[in-house]
Amino acid sequence: MGSSVVDLGPRLVVALVLLTALAAAAGRLSGLGLDRPVVVAAVRATVQLAVVSAILLAVVRSLALSAVFVLVMVGVAAVTAAGRATGLAVRDAGAARRVGTAAVPVLVGAVPVVALVFVSGTVPLRGEAVIPIAGILVGGAMTATSLAGRRLREELAARRGEVEAALALGLVQRDAVGEVLRPAASTALVPPLDQTRTVGLVTLPGAFVGVLLGGGSPTEAGAAQLLVLIGLLAAQVTAAWTVVELVARGRLLPDVPR
Repeated sequence: MGSSVVDLGPRLVVALVLLTALAAAAGRLSGLGLDRPVVVAAVRATVQLAVVSAILLAVVRSLALSAVFVLVMVGVAAVTAAGRATGLAVRDAGAARRVGTAAVPVLVGAVPVVALVFVSGTVPLRGEAVIPIAGILVGGAMTATSLAGRRLREELAARRGEVEAALALGLVQRDAVGEVLRPAASTALVPPLDQTRTVGLVTLPGAFVGVLLGGGSPTEAGAAQLLVLIGLLAAQVTAAWTVVELVARGRLLPDVPR
């Protein structure tokens, strides 16, 4: 395998095909109807990673190009989060406003953490470090935005009467919506909290394994993983908080009671 930790040959192709078939079969036989989405997701991931890998060969050599690549990540994250949170497609009216609003929690969550990591000197300010670190944090903020927004949308539909009653009693919109919906948003943070609490006991996440497979010591692997986990937690908590504030002010989600 040389310096690679994965055999880039026919065996990899066979393994990927079998894994996709296993996931698709489980999605079909379970009655969840996920066989086709699984195959589509696997094919998209293969094509996207092949293209991104080719682009990164050139991009990581330049800090400026790396920054542009990160901005593209943020754009895709905002589009994805807007769709998940609101349940509306990009082709629906008002897409630009929704995407712009969804970009706010993604940026508010990721930017301060990325800045702290690099300003502290913990990670070198080079393209090969900027892209993976920023990508992890932007992805985490996107997930928190999507989950918090979707959970708030569901809660608003179920408890709309309570929000309207609070408004009728004289509460301003931010307080009426926030008091009813804020506890629901905390469920978006269960995955990162559980991952952080159980790291090393239940799973060894990607950063830890990656450093080990790259020849680093267990101490270096643990330090890298700790940085990623706590950074992710900070980004996701901040993103979820921002989503709550946006929804409470009548933004991001459509038809919030006033």
